[in-house]
Amino acid sequence: MSNPAMDVTVWHGLYLLWLTAGAMDFRLHRASNIESTTGLEESRLHLVQIALLGLATLLWLCFRASHALFLILLALVCLHAITGYWDTRVAYPKRAIRPLEQHVHSILDLAPWIAIGAVYWSMPDTHVETGPALEPAPITLWLFAIVPALLLAVVPALVEFRRCLVCRPH
Repeated sequence: MSNPAMDVTVWHGLYLLWLTAGAMDFRLHRASNIESTTGLEESRLHLVQIALLGLATLLWLCFRASHALFLILLALVCLHAITGYWDTRVAYPKRAIRPLEQHVHSILDLAPWIAIGAVYWSMPDTHVETGPALEPAPITLWLFAIVPALLLAVVPALVEFRRCLVCRPH
């Protein structure tokens, strides 16, 4: 029998690992001088990816796990994967994507699929629902989900975007 407290700790740890990989990716972008290679084109795609998963996170925090919510989150994860592919297509011919960055991308690509799997397994299977039911998560979960995401993903993405904006050819 599993310990629910341990499950929460494991999921929180994986979430922080994912966000840390995102922060590391932005450091690697900076080291590869993204602002003078792919610039705004790639940086915009990073913001789109963050927005897609940010929306998924907010929906997960607002609504009870259900089949309808799962399908919405699955669509957002699929859009994130498509945008990630597009991001790589933009970056690959214009800047070096070193092995470490490729491995970091592996974490960033896989984590949303693991999260959607966790949502699926958390869904009740004993009743039929007509749609998502508003059931906000406790404030502590909101803080745990939002504050690290802001610090490790959103702020670095905005800093990157600003660098690319300042360095864009006029």
